[in-house]
Amino acid sequence: MNAAAHAGVALRLEGVRRVFDGTLGKPFAVIAGMDLRIEAGEFLAVLGPSGCGKSTLLRMIARLDEPDGGRIVRDPDGDRAQTAFVFQDAHLLPWRNVLDNAALPLELLGVAHAQRRDAALAALGQVNLIEAVDRYPAQLSGGMRMRVSLARALVTEPRLLLLDEPFAALDEITRFHLDVQLRELWRARGMTVIFVTHSISEAAFLANRAVVMSRRGGAIKLDRTIALPNERTNELRADPRLGQEMKLLLDAIEE
Repeated sequence: MNAAAHAGVALRLEGVRRVFDGTLGKPFAVIAGMDLRIEAGEFLAVLGPSGCGKSTLLRMIARLDEPDGGRIVRDPDGDRAQTAFVFQDAHLLPWRNVLDNAALPLELLGVAHAQRRDAALAALGQVNLIEAVDRYPAQLSGGMRMRVSLARALVTEPRLLLLDEPFAALDEITRFHLDVQLRELWRARGMTVIFVTHSISEAAFLANRAVVMSRRGGAIKLDRTIALPNERTNELRADPRLGQEMKLLLDAIEE
């Protein structure tokens, strides 16, 4: 674990259950009795087949959705500002420039203009977008829009960062660069990160730990500590150790 791990939030899921209405109104449990512990400052990747409940799990952790049973315990249990969520779509406001988009969460919290401007500039600097502060979303590439979204999530200095397939729509080279950048931000800040992805290579490269969910019921088929160096660069992608971790994850998904 990195030295700044105390900055993160620990999570404990106890018998968490989420039920939806199925065909003909018959209920089905997307997640049925999940138990999971996530340590403060951990970088956890969550994988599994489509429809297995990955996004539902993330939404419950974010308190955007409530479980139908069990509980999710945070330590410490602070206000909503300590949690940030990055979605697959950047969801930038087209009439606001990059700086104002990044500052939006602080504006909604009532932070003074000068303070939120400084914080937004600092967050944009961390994702290498200072040169683009005056541009509008339509003037940005897909990768740049996603970096603005990431800066907007970081501007409140969250202790828990949740990401739901944020790089899925981007080309591979852009994803590679953003993977490295996200990993470096995590190491610098020590926040807890939960990253939902369909990409086995992305999960193995980014995370310190990965869980694979079963197709039905949210059972955890594999809970794996990723045996790779703490510092990860794109050179690691050609390392046989990464291929070995990917194979273990793939075998669990296909099992």
